Amino acid sequence: MSAELISILVLVVVFVIATTRSINMGALAFAAAYGVGELVADFDADKIFAGFPGDLFVVLVGVTYLFAIARANGTTDWLVHASIRLVRGRVVLIPWVMFVLTGALTAIGAVSPAAVAIVAPIALSFAARYQISPLLMGAMVVHGAQGGGFSPISIYGTIVNGIVEREKLPGNEIALFLASLVVNLVIAGVVFVLFGGLKLRNDGDGAAAEGTSVSASGPASASVSGSASGPTSGPKSAGAGTSTVVDADADAKGAPQDREEEPEDDTTRLNPARMATLAALVALVVAVLAFDLDAGLTSITLAVLLSTCWPEDSRNAVSQIAWPTVLLICGVLTYVGVLDEMGTIDWAGEGVSDIGIPLLSAVLLCYIGALVSAFASSVGIMGALIPLAVPFLAQGEIGAVGMVAALAVSATVVDVSPFSTNGALVLAAAPGVDRERFFRQLMVYGGIVVAVVPAVVWLALVVPGWG
Repeated sequence: MSAELISILVLVVVFVIATTRSINMGALAFAAAYGVGELVADFDADKIFAGFPGDLFVVLVGVTYLFAIARANGTTDWLVHASIRLVRGRVVLIPWVMFVLTGALTAIGAVSPAAVAIVAPIALSFAARYQISPLLMGAMVVHGAQGGGFSPISIYGTIVNGIVEREKLPGNEIALFLASLVVNLVIAGVVFVLFGGLKLRNDGDGAAAEGTSVSASGPASASVSGSASGPTSGPKSAGAGTSTVVDADADAKGAPQDREEEPEDDTTRLNPARMATLAALVALVVAVLAFDLDAGLTSITLAVLLSTCWPEDSRNAVSQIAWPTVLLICGVLTYVGVLDEMGTIDWAGEGVSDIGIPLLSAVLLCYIGALVSAFASSVGIMGALIPLAVPFLAQGEIGAVGMVAALAVSATVVDVSPFSTNGALVLAAAPGVDRERFFRQLMVYGGIVVAVVPAVVWLALVVPGWG
């Protein structure tokens, strides 16, 4: 049995054990990386650790640290309330606002993980507040990022178009951008319908008139006025059988209040800590988009500055970093790095390209791109697979434009997987969820995307012979 096949079988065993036993998959993957690297590939420890995703480790730690502080001092609550005011209480629009926002960020040049790192914590905080499915909100953020990810001025678009030019293949920048945008928009629409997006319509009806109020029929709606623990925000009011409206501006209108004074953590008010945190979030966006600074290092630096100024808000922030998620993602990606060093990925890709049936080779390459990208770098897999497609593209039986677009979409649409950078950020950013359950949901959803989307884009883009 070849070393490459052994490494794939060990990966399957890791998945089986992790899903049947309560063992962190990252810890299993570290052990597998050590065993396969030492015993099968004859790697030393330095070569095994070469695959450790140090940059992703810092991103996960830095972003979750910064937003743990933002949650502690009420900044995320304020942002959620501001979002409600922006859409005039129509909660149903918020997932689409997040989709458009991340899409706009990547379309103008943000790296996809950086856009997700900026938007996901706010989006998932909103989802927790209004009991929106975190899978729905996370998918909208990731698919939004990928929807804008192949614009002619984006990072992904520039890389893929550069590879196409280097390989002397016919290219079409607009077709590539539109293919990714349409596919991700359709997927987002399906996810929105399947995971309760249409039901959110009722949540906005009572709030739309004022623009600042939310129906108290939602379990968490009372907290919009800043009272998450007052005597009228608990079961007593919820059990009355009628829908009441909590108005954030009731004091200004002279309406009676159930409490005598505003609570200190009123989400409609800005205090120095919140203003500083908002400034830090703006600084993060500017640093990443305008100056191309690392999102992880920038986040952790800003978090340390906030901690120094307001230690009482950040005392427990370090413990709220998603350490199990960090272990999970870093372990799996370290093992994938061992596979890459062993040549397992190239071995699989070359085996497919040697089949000799262009259409069959095309769909198999799309599936390899999707499967590998669910665990590894999307850019890396695109850079490897597009050159592998050159031999049968040269035969003229398959259109180059459609094939490149299909490979690009297949390799990026799966980034909602919890093992990819974007999926890991969504998993880490979700507050108040059962992380093991959410991890399984993301894994199942990612698996469905891997199983379905490559075949669909192959049928839509490759079989008709575009380009």
